[in-house]
Amino acid sequence: MKILRLFAAAIIIALSAAPVLAAPAIKVGAILAVTGPASFLGAPEAKTLEMLVEEINAKGGINGSKIELVIKDSGASPEKAISFAKQLIEEEKVFAIIGPSTTGETMAIKNIAEEGKTLLLSCAAAEVIVNPVAKYVFKTPQMDKHAVIRIFQQMKKMGITKIGVLSSNTGFGKAGKEQIEKLAPEHAIQILVNEVYDKAATDLTAEVTKVKAAKVQAIVNWSIEPAQAIVIKNVRQTGMTVPIFQSHGFGNIGYVKAAGAAAEGAIFPAGRLLVAEVLSDKNPQKAVLLAYKKSYEEKYKEDVSTFGGHAYDAMKILEQALKAAGAGADKEKVRTTIENMKGLVGTAGIFNFSPADHNGLDLNAFEMLTVKDGKFTVLEK
Repeated sequence: MKILRLFAAAIIIALSAAPVLAAPAIKVGAILAVTGPASFLGAPEAKTLEMLVEEINAKGGINGSKIELVIKDSGASPEKAISFAKQLIEEEKVFAIIGPSTTGETMAIKNIAEEGKTLLLSCAAAEVIVNPVAKYVFKTPQMDKHAVIRIFQQMKKMGITKIGVLSSNTGFGKAGKEQIEKLAPEHAIQILVNEVYDKAATDLTAEVTKVKAAKVQAIVNWSIEPAQAIVIKNVRQTGMTVPIFQSHGFGNIGYVKAAGAAAEGAIFPAGRLLVAEVLSDKNPQKAVLLAYKKSYEEKYKEDVSTFGGHAYDAMKILEQALKAAGAGADKEKVRTTIENMKGLVGTAGIFNFSPADHNGLDLNAFEMLTVKDGKFTVLEK
């Protein structure tokens, strides 16, 4: 008996001295246009995710589990996005996917995420991503519908009623064009000319000349690609001085630099990240925006952009949902947690999701900005 007792004691001591096994990692996939025509979107998104995951893991992870980030560079190709989505879901067995960067890619994999019952937190803007609602699909950028409304509201203040529209031949461009056409009559806006341009164009003088001939009072230029800067340059080169309104896809200072002096005075709706310093201290977003901006710019030695902010919001939403759902929570519990999440302060606004709203942002998520002296600033009201 004494030997048995000693043996049992030895086992207890051995077990108590054994190292505690770490909780399994939570694998998160990301499909982002790190290179290619939409790298203005995907590169800062990828950097942001890498930074956040590094910070989360340095603090011990989420509920004891580290995050394992798997980034796939789609180059803005819907075909690559499809292949990567299948790979991440079927082979990598990821818990969730952040991205893609563009609307076209997101729409290409929306059904794949649904069928795979895998959370998709898109960084693309078009309303069609979440309307109609898909059970596992969410998005973090503000609605293109709300961007159009804010532009039309500003036009009313300026006495503008007759416009020309230029949009790129992408999913984002198409969705924005449709919203402009749909909402224009409600806001007493008449579209005199409506041109679609190639996203890879290097000269758009022909399209701009048609707009000039229509004698419009203002131009709406809807794109996320570098070609939008060429539009601005060509407009000014033709001698047109009318106001140029950009979409929320203009929120990267790189586009201003590409357009040069021609970008001066361009007006566009955007989240408040680009003007965080001038916000009132009472603004609930200010602390979050400044903290993200400081961390990103110190780490990467480049200006923060609204696009990186979309990835920031996606990761923060997922992080909060995982924490709230508890250790070992399955995808369905985390999905339900996101769908009912309220009051999450992000870079794009304050998110209030519901079963009927998988974006969670309203019209007030936008601030009207302009370019002044080559920099973004709040448009005077």
